[in-house]
Amino acid sequence: MIVLDADSLMAGDSIVRLADAMERHPNVGIIQTFPVLVNGRTLFARLQQFAGRIYGPLIARGVAWWHGSESNYWGHNAIIRVKAFADQAGLPLLGGPKPLGGHILSHDFVEAALMRRAGWGVHLAPGFMGSFEECPPSLTDYAVRDRRWCQGNIQHLGVLPARGLHWVSRLHLLTGIGSYINSPLWLLFLFVGIFISLQAQFIRPEYFSEPSLFPQWPAQDPVRARWVFFGTMAILLIPKVLGYLVLLRSPVERRGCGGAIRAFASVMVETLISGLIAPIMMLLQSRSILEITMGRDSGWQPQRRDGGKLSVREYVRAYLWPTVFGLLLAVCAYAVSFSLFLWMMPVVVGLLLAIPLAVWTASPRAGACVGSIGLLLTPEDTNPPKVLSRADALELSSGYRVPVEAITLLQTDAAVLVAHMAMVSENSGRRRGVYDVDRLVGMAKVADSSNLKEAIELLTPREKYAVLSDGTVLKALLSKACS
Repeated sequence: MIVLDADSLMAGDSIVRLADAMERHPNVGIIQTFPVLVNGRTLFARLQQFAGRIYGPLIARGVAWWHGSESNYWGHNAIIRVKAFADQAGLPLLGGPKPLGGHILSHDFVEAALMRRAGWGVHLAPGFMGSFEECPPSLTDYAVRDRRWCQGNIQHLGVLPARGLHWVSRLHLLTGIGSYINSPLWLLFLFVGIFISLQAQFIRPEYFSEPSLFPQWPAQDPVRARWVFFGTMAILLIPKVLGYLVLLRSPVERRGCGGAIRAFASVMVETLISGLIAPIMMLLQSRSILEITMGRDSGWQPQRRDGGKLSVREYVRAYLWPTVFGLLLAVCAYAVSFSLFLWMMPVVVGLLLAIPLAVWTASPRAGACVGSIGLLLTPEDTNPPKVLSRADALELSSGYRVPVEAITLLQTDAAVLVAHMAMVSENSGRRRGVYDVDRLVGMAKVADSSNLKEAIELLTPREKYAVLSDGTVLKALLSKACS
């Protein structure tokens, strides 16, 4: 089977090539393609798709080379051997309460590990072109998805002790965990550095803490500090430089990105804005880790792909605390010395600009403006593949991008209602128990409402889900349309 996400596409010839590759290699269980990000309209989405298009292929080829048949699975844009998957990839139900227990949210890593444990090869094939997906349109939407990914990756701590896993599969799980642990570690390093600097500035050091003739001088090593800084910058920037150099070797790719000069300017723009966003993401991910340790479950929130403008008040509410934290960090650094304040500027500036950055990067107008001057372009922007153009045309003609209230759709489309009622008649009994409280509360709200519109407004998302999953309550709700 070919697995696609709700916002992903694959060209027909790519599907045929994947099926042919699977038939030629009977010991392979999953072939994962490297999907290209497309259809970015906001500035944030264009930043992601440019970075993925320029730096991603080089990294993917390196990862595919050393992972070999112990590669990873990303949940979509892949071909799967059905029998092998059904036999081996049954997900465990983790013990204990949520958020660490229960169903695994980041299921794909675990499925790949279970397939590999049974001897099936899992391969990443970045050479398969014609695989596409979309990305979150704003920092806010990205943070919602990242919160679920954070919880799902931390849940992998319960999978690591499983017997028989390949060591590379365990490494995938550890890497996913570490990608989120890094943020609170970075935050901890900032706290420790600031506290040590404040201590050195305002507390007189004790050179003779014990009776001794020899003083203990405070240890400082600015040379090593500079080497750590330059090493960190090299790790962050060398992949970008290599990706740009690879781009220059391909005339078609180079022209698709606006030419060598515009592509270089785009790399600079992407690096600058991503650097400003990085400390904001550090705080958001650190908060996610804190919430998980406090037992807060993220659930599985729906994702927006087209943006959806938030009010200024919502942006202020979401990003005021990183701004305040950045202000406190700046004050503490300046209290020590102006040179430390300058050292901290890359972190401080991003935090102080958290609110305007979130607003600006979520703007489709800003994305269009950057594209109009030839920046952050990708070959899929300048010369869209046929499958992408066809899919966009179909979406526009069908009005797919216009959100539709599910209950209203059931009321107005008899065919959808019949199909839905056939499904809930099979599954509603099994769903009860898990959602019983929401179903009972939803049932009471439906009974108390005077009409359909009022009932829809009263129901919370969980209650609405429970009502939609119960044929009897759903019929009672739809009957309100006649009252």
